[in-house]
Amino acid sequence: MLADILQSLPQVLVDGIALGAIYAVIALGYTMVYGILELINFAHGEIFMTGAFIGVAMLILMTGMGWLAAMPAILALILVLVVTSILTGFMGVGIERMAYRPLRNSPKLITLISAIGVSFLLQDLVRFITEYKRGNYILTGPSMFNEQFSIKFSSISSSFSDAFFKTSTLILIIAVVIMMIGLDFFVNKTKWGMAMRAVAQDRETASLMSINVNRVISLTFFIGSALGGATGVLFAVQYGTIDPYIGFILGLKAFTAAVLGGIGNIRGAMAGGLMLGILEMFAAANLQLLTGGIFGAEYKDVFAFAILIVVLIFKPEGLFGKAVTEKV
Repeated sequence: MLADILQSLPQVLVDGIALGAIYAVIALGYTMVYGILELINFAHGEIFMTGAFIGVAMLILMTGMGWLAAMPAILALILVLVVTSILTGFMGVGIERMAYRPLRNSPKLITLISAIGVSFLLQDLVRFITEYKRGNYILTGPSMFNEQFSIKFSSISSSFSDAFFKTSTLILIIAVVIMMIGLDFFVNKTKWGMAMRAVAQDRETASLMSINVNRVISLTFFIGSALGGATGVLFAVQYGTIDPYIGFILGLKAFTAAVLGGIGNIRGAMAGGLMLGILEMFAAANLQLLTGGIFGAEYKDVFAFAILIVVLIFKPEGLFGKAVTEKV
């Protein structure tokens, strides 16, 4: 059994890091908003999904106009990422302005219900538009970055097999690392990042110190939504096919990753996403072997969430979070 697990371990790590990187960036959106408003923005998964659809629509349009063949694929992807990030960023700001700001002083349950309502609205809106334009709400984008590469782990030890990955996997990981480092630098080293941390610490005191709280909250939604939209594009390029419901399950897992790392902790969200992705891929590859065939790869989510429950029983604030008293 151990030999079989070791054989599959390199591929598990490659696939797990790629999936975990997606969870990590989506988790950042949840944890940033929670850190400032103590709001679980359940519409964030649908912003990720909308970004995937905007990106695929742009790539299909560029293919039809001949632009995709006329320019380097990486340049086309960067262009799509930038445009999608801006559009989903402003979408996040609009959602905050219309659905959350009027309810800011209401009970948290009311705001949570509003977030769930926005989530369903975006799902059905994207489905309606896609079906109206394409006749089917499942969308497949142009094939890009499918060159295969391998990492020769077998040269390190005969216990390991080689790991294979596509160019899109490498692009995904590099782009996510750049986004996470950039966000960490922005939050910890810039004036606006300091303002965000001040508002997260105490909104009322921050406003007394001439910080425009509404503008800081809008900026937080813009950044989180822009990152989520860009990640949606990377997801579509990596996995090919998307539908209006991908945001729900991925958003739920990303929220789980944020809780696992410590909700409100940006670096914790990054680590939690990577851990969850690796755990999920490990379960998909080895759960049948570990349980003697009782459970198959389809139970990978149960395995990952069971690990989460165990962690939260012994460390309710998450692996990297700090226990704090609730604000009153």
